[in-house]
Amino acid sequence: MATPGSQTMTEFCEQVNPRVLRALRDQKTRRMPADGDVRVQESLVAAAEHRALLWLAARTPQSVGPDHLTILGLVAQIGAGAGYALASIHRIALLGVIACLALNWLGDSLDGTLARVRQRQRPRYGFYVDHMVDSFGALALMGGLALSGFMNPWIAIGLLLAFLMLSIQSYLATHALGEFRISFWRFGPTELRILLAAGTLALFWKPVVHLFGGRYRLFDVGGAIGLAGMAIMVIAFTIQNTIRLYREERIVE
Repeated sequence: MATPGSQTMTEFCEQVNPRVLRALRDQKTRRMPADGDVRVQESLVAAAEHRALLWLAARTPQSVGPDHLTILGLVAQIGAGAGYALASIHRIALLGVIACLALNWLGDSLDGTLARVRQRQRPRYGFYVDHMVDSFGALALMGGLALSGFMNPWIAIGLLLAFLMLSIQSYLATHALGEFRISFWRFGPTELRILLAAGTLALFWKPVVHLFGGRYRLFDVGGAIGLAGMAIMVIAFTIQNTIRLYREERIVE
């Protein structure tokens, strides 16, 4: 029998309030991102993308693993940012940006599918690494746009902050609700890459647009719309999840 001086925290919790001990155990075991968490992917191209990724995973050489694809995705996104920066000198670099966006999709989207197909999942490792890679990649991409001359640097900074805020919201929802949301209102990373590639291609012919009697850079208009959209998403999903959690953890007096 333990003496008072040698009593463990576990024994103390059991004696004072058993519910405290259960809460501590739940906190340790319940909320780590894992296969049991619900993945919400409802984007416009989700079904076609899923089929394409399974087809690619089945034909990926055994020498290529998920980590290689994660690295490819990061390098490609850094390359896209560098391409935007170089486009201020040579516009032909925009073609490199489009190629890098395609490679970024391949690496960023196929790594998880390949791990699942090969039964090589590492949920916590993959969750952490993938999303830190996304953060560094977004910094590189927005930094390149800020240096490109095709977008106002303040809009690029605003887009980066909005992306990080949306990411934080998603990560907290994963922890608190067990629901990992990949897409928001039918719009996900793949749709964003498609729009960005289309806009980049349009820069060759129409870098400036006429709107409401004024002349604006194409990417300033698109960036402002994207910034407003992401800000609305952050606010809407924060309110939605707050209400949901409040109802699920209602205190009964």
